[in-house]
Amino acid sequence: MSRIGKLPISIPAGVTVNVNDDQIVVKGPKGELSQKMDSRVAVEINDGQLTVNKTGETKEHNAFHGLYRSLINNMVVGVSQGYTKTLELVGVGYRAANTGQVLELSLGFTHMIYLQLPSEVKVETKMERNKNPLIILESADKQLLGQVCAKIRSFRKPEPYKGKGVKFEGEVIRRKSGKTAGK
Repeated sequence: MSRIGKLPISIPAGVTVNVNDDQIVVKGPKGELSQKMDSRVAVEINDGQLTVNKTGETKEHNAFHGLYRSLINNMVVGVSQGYTKTLELVGVGYRAANTGQVLELSLGFTHMIYLQLPSEVKVETKMERNKNPLIILESADKQLLGQVCAKIRSFRKPEPYKGKGVKFEGEVIRRKSGKTAGK
């Protein structure tokens, strides 16, 4: 039995959860999210607590039990508190700016990179003197936020020799010594 799947999810004030046949919809102050449910799990709501139960005892039932409990918990936290990720641009001349939902990146290439962000993701850029530029992304959907961050990071991944590139704030890059270190 899944240890994560057994844990109940407490529904905070201001969040409503509707369960249809194969669809769960979570509404809150930060937005609305929906997830298609598998027939191997069942959802029950009692006294502000949401529990996910499995309908069988196979290995797949156990896997889906934990998976859907985590997905529903991420939805509840997303619509009530939201998720935030911060990306840092490390490198000389690296810049970031946004106009609405279009993110403009200058990452050392001969051209600017323009990325149209989904409407569910809010973006903010900070450029301060003598500090690395920051890209702050906010969303209620944890999965979509992670995909957008991975896309931005894929334009210039941090390299191990100088540490230049797009990295998450607080991420530690394992540094390598160059070829002169062996002498």
